[in-house]
Amino acid sequence: MTAVSDNQEVKFSKKEFRQEVMRDIRYLSLLARDFPNISQVTTEIINLEAILHLPKPTEHFLADLHGENEAFQHVLRNASGNIKRKVEELFGGTMREQDKRDLCTLIYYPEQKLELVKQHDTQLEDYYQATLHRLITICRNVSSKYTRSKVRKSLPKEFAYIIEELLHESHDARNKQAYYQVIVQTIIDTKRADHFIIAICNLIQRLAIDQLHILGDIYDRGPGAHLIMDTLSAYHNLDIQWGNHDIIWMGAAGGNRVCMAAVLRMALRYGNMQTLEEGYAINLVPLATFALEAYADDDCELFAPKCLGKKQPTLKQRRLMAKMHKAMAVLQFKLECQMYLRHPEWRMEDRALLLNCDFEKGTIVIDGVEHLLKDNNFPTIDPKHPERLTDEERELTERLRRSFRISERLQRHVACLLSRGSMYNVVNSNLLFHAAIPMDEEGRLKSVDVLGGVPLSGRDLMERIDQTVRAAFDEAAEEEEKSTARDFFWYLWCGPDSPLFHKSKMATFERYFIEDKSTWKEVKGAYYQLRDSAAVCDYIMDCFDVVGEHRHIINGHVPVHVSNGESPIKADGKLMVIDGGFAEAYHNTTGIAGYTLVYHSRGFQLVQHEPFTSTSDAISKGTDIVSSIQVVELTGHREMVAETDKGREIRAQIAELKKLLFAYRKGIIKERS
Repeated sequence: MTAVSDNQEVKFSKKEFRQEVMRDIRYLSLLARDFPNISQVTTEIINLEAILHLPKPTEHFLADLHGENEAFQHVLRNASGNIKRKVEELFGGTMREQDKRDLCTLIYYPEQKLELVKQHDTQLEDYYQATLHRLITICRNVSSKYTRSKVRKSLPKEFAYIIEELLHESHDARNKQAYYQVIVQTIIDTKRADHFIIAICNLIQRLAIDQLHILGDIYDRGPGAHLIMDTLSAYHNLDIQWGNHDIIWMGAAGGNRVCMAAVLRMALRYGNMQTLEEGYAINLVPLATFALEAYADDDCELFAPKCLGKKQPTLKQRRLMAKMHKAMAVLQFKLECQMYLRHPEWRMEDRALLLNCDFEKGTIVIDGVEHLLKDNNFPTIDPKHPERLTDEERELTERLRRSFRISERLQRHVACLLSRGSMYNVVNSNLLFHAAIPMDEEGRLKSVDVLGGVPLSGRDLMERIDQTVRAAFDEAAEEEEKSTARDFFWYLWCGPDSPLFHKSKMATFERYFIEDKSTWKEVKGAYYQLRDSAAVCDYIMDCFDVVGEHRHIINGHVPVHVSNGESPIKADGKLMVIDGGFAEAYHNTTGIAGYTLVYHSRGFQLVQHEPFTSTSDAISKGTDIVSSIQVVELTGHREMVAETDKGREIRAQIAELKKLLFAYRKGIIKERS
């Protein structure tokens, strides 16, 4: 279809315009089904033209959530402090600080806060009156960027008519003041105030953020990845850029045995069993039984879990977890060896480290240097064939694999990752991806051939990887293609040229078994060395056809070490790295508890968060995440929908509707009533 400008009928002669219409006659005939006459076409054109002149809706960027559900939920509910700022703007001079905190807490956690209010407030009717009016004022403010139609679609059905009436109350309409007051009073008198408050608080949360971007790593470390995925699966406007921790869970769900082993190993390493057991009902009894038998006389001291959070396991539980942890680590290293030998095109045979071990001496050779193993008790390893599984390990692997495959909730969450996720995204002049774009030392895109085909780089590489990931779950794909695709999840997890990793190696084995920390070093790929350069970032964005006066790359993956003075804003503002360490495991390293990025109609704001205490404290004490805001970039004017990707889509729709209007007026297509 030919793109048409807003002033097409002016720019083209009547003859040329008619030719354009005739070329698109089949499409226009289909469009006529939705807009069967001139009246409906002109109404839609007027509506779309008006939308172009609304302020740009707010976008919210988060990365590297790592299972920290409570912190994630709080940041989502308070829109990275956006709701708190609205309350301050609207009521800053008329409400006490404590009352403003209580109002914010009510918006974030309406059900729980109302229960507390009813326990302590003796003047409930006065509370309801004041609160309802304040909530309506806030809701009117956050809905002002949207059309009535869009707001209407977001309204809870039960109160849709009432909320719509109250949102469009005019202070000048004195004749209706009594009408509006009666609505509020009747809500209270009919004992529906609680339900109405909950509905309007949830509506405020929804309207405060129009679009949510998750830049990968939802899984691992923290205990609530499954709860985060429940929220994301139901979110109204979302896109996800896969991270390496998401990919390894997708691989496990798709039947990749080594991905499954790694997922279990990491969960045991951090003492985080909630996602596996409570979230996805993975049966770990066979693993516990196997570990107790195989490592009965081994204290597995090196594998003691690094338990985080307030709920700590008992000593007996820690001992069992240590044995299970070692069992899965050994199983992972065996399966890794098999994977690398099966895929020589990856050029990762040097990572088949069990083949470099001398189990009689208790040593391993890495890069020509012999190192002593810190643990040499491997009852399940055959020194002559260390990569082979025992019969018991093979049976255990298949039982665990089946458990992952039949987990309905896990498969549903992976379906969400596939339907709403991708390797990269370009939205409103921002290039989003989790980790890196493979590059060489000279700053050029690196050609990568790990899929057994033509070497690819940049966008072509990302899109081919995206297709391969989907092939693993495609029922129509040939089994050989699906098998290769399933294996490839492991390369994406730890391959040197994987855009989700891009380091020389993942030194898991070395960290477990070798004292010499020089062997632990993971050399970052060229992208991480070059990304501070504005010219390099511009080159990458050019390769991905990112256009616009204010364009950026937005990443996660590598935590920003704020405590060491590192800045998340790089390359003269062209690159923003928003992994500040959401996971508790990273707090000591980064010195903070994560970043979120907010892009509203006036520009970008980077929000730096301090550690979140707990949801219960937020509700009972009104505590909020302590956040500091850094203005990254102001556009110099208020950005409108017309300047966004959505605006370009709308202009294209208007152009096609103008063609249809011409066709109706000239009798080329007949109107229908």
